[in-house]
Amino acid sequence: MENYLKDIQDIKKMMDKSSQFISLSGLSGIMAGVYALTGAFFIKYIDALDSGYVIVDSYSFKLILLVAVAVLVLSVVTGLLLSVRKAKKQGETIWNSTSKRLVANFLIPLVTGGVFALLLIKNHYYGLIAPITLIFYGMACINASRYTLRDVRYLGLTITGIGLVATYFMGYGLEFWALGFGVCHILYGSVMYFKYDRK
Repeated sequence: MENYLKDIQDIKKMMDKSSQFISLSGLSGIMAGVYALTGAFFIKYIDALDSGYVIVDSYSFKLILLVAVAVLVLSVVTGLLLSVRKAKKQGETIWNSTSKRLVANFLIPLVTGGVFALLLIKNHYYGLIAPITLIFYGMACINASRYTLRDVRYLGLTITGIGLVATYFMGYGLEFWALGFGVCHILYGSVMYFKYDRK
């Protein structure tokens, strides 16, 4: 009977492994949070120099966009490099049917939110940019969590909630953005690192 139970557990582990992308690195979450907090600091500094006025054609606004893009690129590149390294350690391939489904399910809400944010910028609804990016990023995490670690779902729910609160407290977008993309990534990344990466 014990052998049968062990066989069932082994089969379940194999099924979970084949349906979930487990090479996601907790350290990449921590680094994404660090990048986001650093970016928020620079944006706050730029905004202070510009006396708090954000004009779409201004030099300061272009710098803010550049900082945001830099945070995104650094986070993605770091996430890929660390996940590839983790996958190699586990003897896994990073690009398989599961990771393809993960990326597709993550990008659909993320790209939609990105286009929406650009339209908000075009129409001068600057106060909604931070909440919208938080909400759609959170939804992207929730959507992709079916194909990776369960913790990503909780991260997504938390960031979506922060985005909704940020919509209510208009005018504190940068602070909520730093909380969601910065602090939450560091906290959840740390949990994931100690739960999965150190095994």
